[in-house]
Amino acid sequence: MDFDLTTEQKDIIKAAREFAEKLFPDIAQECDRGEKSPKELWRKACELGFVGVFIPEVYGGPGLGFLEHCLINEEFWRVDAGIAHFILAGTFGSELILLFGTEEQKKKWVPPLVKAQAITGAAITEPDAGSDVSSIRTEAVLDGNEYVINGSKMFITGGTIADYLLVLCVTEPHEKSRHDRLSVILVETDRKGYEANKLRDKLGLRASDTAEISFSDVRVPKENLVGKAGRGFQQFMVFFDHTRLHVCAEAVGLAQGAMEQAIKHVRKREQFGKPLASFQVTQFKIAEMATRIEAGRNLYQKAAWLLDQGRVESHLISMAKWFTGETAAKVAEEALQLHGGYGYIGDYNIERVYRDSKIVEIYEGTKEIEKLIIARHLLGKY
Repeated sequence: MDFDLTTEQKDIIKAAREFAEKLFPDIAQECDRGEKSPKELWRKACELGFVGVFIPEVYGGPGLGFLEHCLINEEFWRVDAGIAHFILAGTFGSELILLFGTEEQKKKWVPPLVKAQAITGAAITEPDAGSDVSSIRTEAVLDGNEYVINGSKMFITGGTIADYLLVLCVTEPHEKSRHDRLSVILVETDRKGYEANKLRDKLGLRASDTAEISFSDVRVPKENLVGKAGRGFQQFMVFFDHTRLHVCAEAVGLAQGAMEQAIKHVRKREQFGKPLASFQVTQFKIAEMATRIEAGRNLYQKAAWLLDQGRVESHLISMAKWFTGETAAKVAEEALQLHGGYGYIGDYNIERVYRDSKIVEIYEGTKEIEKLIIARHLLGKY
């Protein structure tokens, strides 16, 4: 059993770390406070091949795996979560096109994403439908050769800046099962009737665009249907098995960065005439952080490696998602605690890390949903 990464993967980690450490820190606070998305940095990341590494060469990508995508996410998030999320979420939704799209759709919509020519996203959540995906109400009615879409979505990454979104809609309202009523439709955001309002004052990830969007008689050609009509729910469940993995890597990266900041602080900060690092309680906290991070890293890397081998272990992915999300939140909290009062003010980066940490327990499946998936795998449905 070989747990070592390949030479190429180690080189990817090194390059991603150098890129993030060189370019993120100088603008991180400004992007957070001003809620700005640094597009020039995104373009640079695309040029250097960090964006969409899982995209096959035939569609303009490097043709690597989701494990490599995770490794980049971890290194970027280690330095700054908001900037990292903005840059690497530019391909979010492309997984659906690659998994279920036609060859024509893949050739048209995927290549621009790695060339810094377009940003995509996925529109699932609605004001009254979060974890209960099958309860969405946004409708797409076929009218001749076009779908007419009406409805609204909430908490959509890239909603105001994306060029197109993969939208989950009700297209088969008469099906008995709610799970068979949904379809995925690609919607260009410059179409008449599309409106997006930026959500401001988020707790964290402020450099990453999040929006509430609405569709008012938005017309798209029926050729924009991705996959089969009525199979949207099932397609998104497969999609989540891929995208939850990079959230695991995000969580591990954030936790790693938080721990490193804590270590730096406790080594130089003195109390009672001794460095904080000399106290056993501090040492125990750091030891617990490191152990959780290593366990989370092993979990997500195993799940990602299996996926790249064609073995999708949904329960293992959910284990990784729940555990790494909780780890990020716990490590960030303890890291701030070790900073004491300094951790409570904006001049120290740990304050931003603490705010950013909570999201990995929420998006792409809350920790409660992940536990439910794990339990059902072990116990069956009740």
